[in-house]
Amino acid sequence: MAHSEVNTDGKIAVLGNDAGREEAFLPIHVAQSHAAFLLTLKNGDIGCTWFAGTEEGKPDVSIYFSRLPAGASAWEPEIKISDDPDRSEQNPVLFETPAGELWLLYTAQIYGGQDTAIVRRRISRDGGLTWDPIEVLFDEPGTFIRQAMVVLSSGEWILPIFHCLPVPGETWHGQNDVSAVKISTDNGLSWTEHSVPDSKGAVHMNIVERQDGTLLGLFRSRYADNIMQSISSDKGRTWSAPSPTLLPNNNSSIQCRRLPDGTLALVFNNIAATQAVRDEAKDGPIWGVPRTPLSIALSMDEGRTWPHIRDIEVAPTPAPDLNPDKPDRRARELSYPTVTGDHEGRINVAFTYFRKAIKFVRIRPEWVKGA
Repeated sequence: MAHSEVNTDGKIAVLGNDAGREEAFLPIHVAQSHAAFLLTLKNGDIGCTWFAGTEEGKPDVSIYFSRLPAGASAWEPEIKISDDPDRSEQNPVLFETPAGELWLLYTAQIYGGQDTAIVRRRISRDGGLTWDPIEVLFDEPGTFIRQAMVVLSSGEWILPIFHCLPVPGETWHGQNDVSAVKISTDNGLSWTEHSVPDSKGAVHMNIVERQDGTLLGLFRSRYADNIMQSISSDKGRTWSAPSPTLLPNNNSSIQCRRLPDGTLALVFNNIAATQAVRDEAKDGPIWGVPRTPLSIALSMDEGRTWPHIRDIEVAPTPAPDLNPDKPDRRARELSYPTVTGDHEGRINVAFTYFRKAIKFVRIRPEWVKGA
């Protein structure tokens, strides 16, 4: 199929000669789509949410949701589940509470800056078929989310956030973002906030609880150098200062989840800015590094090493012009991946496909390892 003919019918199939990989484009009928988030529900269904509209940041950007029923071979038609005409609604996160409620969390910003964002919530009590009215969860301007809420072994809930802090006299462009976590000990009724020290530029924090009870935080780097990491030994109240891993980052989103067998799966763009670009930036945020290849890494030692890495998709050169009305770098990318295991031991990945669609890929750990 030509790149200009993206078939967004949601049907999952093996394409080409790679029998170990299935894929589909989610049902989408909006100009641009971005920032997918996958969640495997307790009943085996997989939910996917993303934001879409004419262009990121504009007020017509809303949150959409689709479901892959357990055992099905096609995603259901998308539904719009937010529609604020005055704010751009972005970065949706799904969370299934221990009591069985499905939460949708997302940001809502005034056009022109993430430093105006607040975090909103909708709750579904029937697995995403219907949704309660929209609420404000966190009202401090500049509060942003991207990654999963985690229920710790202690029963506490922890949600990574980052603050897009304004700089007087400057327009926001990521130059003063810092990370923190929200913790609830009463099933989301109230929250305390705990900062990550020295985290300027380390955003999109992704939390995994290790088997020894410590927490591993992995971050996107605004400086387009490396995926950063931080450790907490007290259930998220205090954190080590972020330090670089050996994995590159291009100032674009990553995601890490634990698979049912205990393996950690990390999806990311396996590329960083060149040293010359970093030197020229002089410790400022770096934008425009290619968002390809889109890769997956597996760790069998709780994120300490990542011995198995394989590209899921590589953008062709030159990149296809799927968005001729938006001829910027954002229209030509494989980015913002999300990953979840399922009840059959498979790895499910979704990602932004040239801002035109959300692509879904299903593989097994053996595919990543090349076995």
